[in-house]
Amino acid sequence: MPELPEVETMCRGIRPIIGKRVALIEQPPCACRPCTIEPSAKSMHRRISGRTVAAIQRRGKRVMILFDNNARIVIEPRMSGLVLLSDPPGVDHLRLRIEFEKGDTDTSADGPLQLLVWDRRGLGTIRLLEHDEYETRINARLGEDALDISEETLSQRLRSSSRPIKVALLDQNAVAGIGNLYAAEILFVAGIDPRLPCKKLTGPQWSRLHAAIRVVLDEAIANEGSTLSDGTYRNALNQSGSYQNLHRVYDREDETCRRCETGTVRRIVQAQRSTFFCPVCQRRSGVHASLSLESQTRGNKAPARV
Repeated sequence: MPELPEVETMCRGIRPIIGKRVALIEQPPCACRPCTIEPSAKSMHRRISGRTVAAIQRRGKRVMILFDNNARIVIEPRMSGLVLLSDPPGVDHLRLRIEFEKGDTDTSADGPLQLLVWDRRGLGTIRLLEHDEYETRINARLGEDALDISEETLSQRLRSSSRPIKVALLDQNAVAGIGNLYAAEILFVAGIDPRLPCKKLTGPQWSRLHAAIRVVLDEAIANEGSTLSDGTYRNALNQSGSYQNLHRVYDREDETCRRCETGTVRRIVQAQRSTFFCPVCQRRSGVHASLSLESQTRGNKAPARV
């Protein structure tokens, strides 16, 4: 966490800063484990102060703030990072603050005047990169985005691998944005055993997998991501997501499968990460449950916020 849906939610949430001019970049005092900030906040301020935010973009699991000079701040939240417009969960783990100029016609209701990067564990990274630096250090090293990748490219990248398909989906060099939680959900929707080696997937399985990636990620984005039991993930307004209420298998060990109602969700460990799956719906033989992708999403509407 956060994965593509959470980062996409962050990006959409901070779009009100587009068109704002940077007034100040600073690193608040923090006695906790430091996260990576390159260059220093002072250097960022010297280079970006007075620049206007031209766009907000996402690349895999990274938030990107583009400026009018083609430089960009690239934020990788990793395990516990948040990008916020409102007050953070707490001040102890505040890592970076960007303050924006207020125009003569602005009122207090016209939008945020600051952007905050908060990280409880300090594992995230914040980098100011020129265009060429971004292309060589980040863009060239990542696979196609999970929301954009074609079925043909997906299978070409992975089909010769002997790795289990669940492990391969976590490879950001192959496809960018999918993490542990959503890989488990995607494979359940596709009806594919997470232990199945990539090279043993059939053509129809690759088709189902590609379709399931879009179904699950779009559904999770619509529900503003998953806030798990630790409560760490929050959107840009410091509110929780709701997709955790719709998880089909993730973190549901020993519970009855919601689809077949006969299997019991199992948990195994792959590449030191927990994998959840239904041994009935995701048979190792490759036999797929007869439900279509469309029928699997019925009823999975966003629950009303309390």
